[in-house]
Amino acid sequence: MNFFAHHLRERNLKKVIKSDRLRSDLPFRRWRSLWITSSILVTVIATVGIVIAAFQFGLPWWMQEKDHNHLYESDSGSLRYQVHLPPQFDGTTQLPVIMAIHGCGMTGYGWNSMKSTTQFNRLADREGFIVVYPTQRMFRNRINCWNSADPREQHRYSGEPALLAGVARQVVEEYNADPAQVHVAGASSGAGAAVILAVTYPDVFATVASVAGGEYGLNQVNPDDPGSTPPDYTARQAWSQMGDRARQVPLLVIQGEEDAVVPPLVATRLVAHWTAVGDFVDDGLLNDSLNLVEKTTTVPSEQGRHSYTHTTITAPEGMSLVESYLVQDMEHVWPGPAGEGIYIDHAGPDASAIIWDFAKRHPKS
Repeated sequence: MNFFAHHLRERNLKKVIKSDRLRSDLPFRRWRSLWITSSILVTVIATVGIVIAAFQFGLPWWMQEKDHNHLYESDSGSLRYQVHLPPQFDGTTQLPVIMAIHGCGMTGYGWNSMKSTTQFNRLADREGFIVVYPTQRMFRNRINCWNSADPREQHRYSGEPALLAGVARQVVEEYNADPAQVHVAGASSGAGAAVILAVTYPDVFATVASVAGGEYGLNQVNPDDPGSTPPDYTARQAWSQMGDRARQVPLLVIQGEEDAVVPPLVATRLVAHWTAVGDFVDDGLLNDSLNLVEKTTTVPSEQGRHSYTHTTITAPEGMSLVESYLVQDMEHVWPGPAGEGIYIDHAGPDASAIIWDFAKRHPKS
C-alpha cells in the first residue's frame, strides 16, 4: 500500500512539474509568435514602402548624369520634383525652363512618368533648356491626379498652385534660369493644373500648354448640358483671379479627336475660354477689342502618321494668343514618336517639339 501510494504521489508530482513547465513556456511561446508576426509585418510594410517609392520616385539607375532631385517646402505643404540640366548649363547663362506636369495614373519621374512620356530631356539637351518634373504627393489623390477640378486648388497663395509656382521660382533661383522664359505644360489633370497656373501666376509663367485638358473652372461645367455655362463665364472668373497681374498668356492646346476621357468639346471650349480671357485682359470688356486673326491649316496623314489641323489665333502684331492642334484618330494620350509609357501615341505629332517651339517664340515681356 505504501509502495502504491508512493508511486501515485511521484506520478502526480511529475504531472505538476510538467504542467508548471508548460505554463512557464507559454509567455515565451506567445512572445516568439508575436515577434515572428511583427517581423513579417515589418517586412511587408518595408516592401510596400520600397515599391511605392520606386513607383513614385523611380529607381536610382533611372536617373541621368544631369538629373537632380529636390524637395520644395512651404506653408502650403511640400512637393518633390526632378530637374534635368542640359549640357549647355554652366550656372551663368540664363536658360529657359519648361515645367512638365503629369496626368492621372502617372508620376513626374518615377513609373509611367512624364519624364519618359515626353522625352523632354533629349530635346532639352539639343536645344539648351532646363526641364522640371514635379510629382504629385502620394495619396493626395487616389490615382495620382492633380486636383485641378477642386475649387480649393484654383487660387493663388494656396494648395497646388502655390506649390507648383514655388517649385518654378526655386528652380529659377537655384539654377539662375531666365525668369522671362519659364513655361508650363501639362497632360490631362496636369493640363488643368497648368491652365490654373497661367491664371493664378501669370507673372511667373510665360506660356501654358494643355494636352487633353480643359479651361479654368471646368468643374462648374455640366457635361450633360455644357451650354448652360458658356466659356466666357469661366473666362471672367479667370481674369478676375489674375487680378492686377493680368496679362495675355499665350496658350497651346493639343487634343485628340477620339479622346473619350476629355472630349474634343472640352478643347473647343478651352480655346474660346482663353480667347475671352485675353479679351477681358485688354480692356475689361468682352468686345473683341484685340482684332484677332484666325487661321487653320490641315496636315494630311502620311506614312502611318495621324493627320491634324493646326489653328492659330493671333493679334495683328503677330503674337499668338492661342494655337491648337486637333489630331485625328488620337485618344487620351501624349502624342510623340519617341515617348515611353502607357499613355503614348507614336503616330501623333511630336507634342514635346511643338511645345518647345511655341515656348521659345513667346518669352514673357
